[in-house]
Amino acid sequence: MKPRPSFPAKLPPAGGQSAASLSPQAAQINPRPTTGQGTRQGRVNSAAGPASPSGLGLDSGAVRARMVAKLAEQGVQDPWVLQAMGQVERHRFVETALAGQAYEDTSLPIGLGQTISKPNVVARMIELLRQDAPGKLGRVLEIGTGCGYQAAVLSHLASEVYSIERLRGLHEKAKKNLLPFRLPNVHLMLGDGMLGFPKGAPYAGIISAAGGDEVPSVWLDQLAVGAKLVAPTVTASGHQALVVIRRTATGFDRQVLEAVHFVPLKSGIA
Repeated sequence: MKPRPSFPAKLPPAGGQSAASLSPQAAQINPRPTTGQGTRQGRVNSAAGPASPSGLGLDSGAVRARMVAKLAEQGVQDPWVLQAMGQVERHRFVETALAGQAYEDTSLPIGLGQTISKPNVVARMIELLRQDAPGKLGRVLEIGTGCGYQAAVLSHLASEVYSIERLRGLHEKAKKNLLPFRLPNVHLMLGDGMLGFPKGAPYAGIISAAGGDEVPSVWLDQLAVGAKLVAPTVTASGHQALVVIRRTATGFDRQVLEAVHFVPLKSGIA
């Protein structure tokens, strides 16, 4: 893989703290809790961030551990993904008035007509992206930064995360949200996500937070052989569904999965 490009929008290291190195053995969260019994939880270390809203108690690792246990009950099995979901404090990425709902399995508005996806959807898509990966992914491209939450989760699962957002207001919000976490492997860009980011290609994975009538061919061109793309796409039935596309040495394998509902994929910068 060629050397990473440098970006003016690269988040400054501010102390040089990098994302924690993970391994399936280090993920101490039981991916299959027994119904009706307490789930054994290992210590979940949070990335550094600002103080939580007063009185909400959202800084506690136990709050995130309960969310992770629910994700496991819902079928998320990848210990790397469960560990990363437990590390990132979701309440840092939503409005203060909605912070009390941050660890519920629900999408929440983040402004400009956009939403932060449900924890289950984030975990599910990243698990699909990582499927069959023996360890940490390489360079990953995220289409649609939004508030920056998914990029923060991906930072624990990929060597580099390049995230592109077309809405200037959300791009600025994501920079503000992510800066306190000191994630030097996350790079934020303002641009047209439908074009991908060819300067960083080839990617070990591409994940999209918006769905169009079809997957842009330029995204496929930017995938490395063996890599996967996960995106919501309108199917022949006229409804959105998660689509996983894997690039092979001879072409592309496509798999259509469950129905989803994402904001529409749009071009241009606004």
